[in-house]
Amino acid sequence: MSDTTTKVHKSDAEWREQLTPEQYRILREHGTERAFTGPYWNSKEKGLYRCAGCDEPLFISDTKFDSGCGWPSYFAPVKADAVTEHRDSSFGMIRTEIRCASCGGHLGHVFPDGPPPTGLRYCINGHAMVFEPI
Repeated sequence: MSDTTTKVHKSDAEWREQLTPEQYRILREHGTERAFTGPYWNSKEKGLYRCAGCDEPLFISDTKFDSGCGWPSYFAPVKADAVTEHRDSSFGMIRTEIRCASCGGHLGHVFPDGPPPTGLRYCINGHAMVFEPI
């Protein structure tokens, strides 16, 4: 993470007060929204996707693509250090979990089946983000 990114630390009570119940379940409890139900999965608007927990920029619409998976998908974060990767062995699978580098909120997972130029698919819960049109 770059020196310009500030780490966000809040108590559980502060997170619960700030976030909607669905945002809290996803960001703080590592939940997942059902496919094709969350915001942004089929959005084609131009803009910036920010963390719903701390407002840090995460993804830009220029990297968004339709993966058919039912969640917003991107081939790269807005900057390399916007997210952190963590091993996730829940549900009998080995996956790479993605978290916001600033607040540690659970965003989703990254898979090696995306389009060029990265070949990656960042599969992100829509409720973990807020959208800023540009």
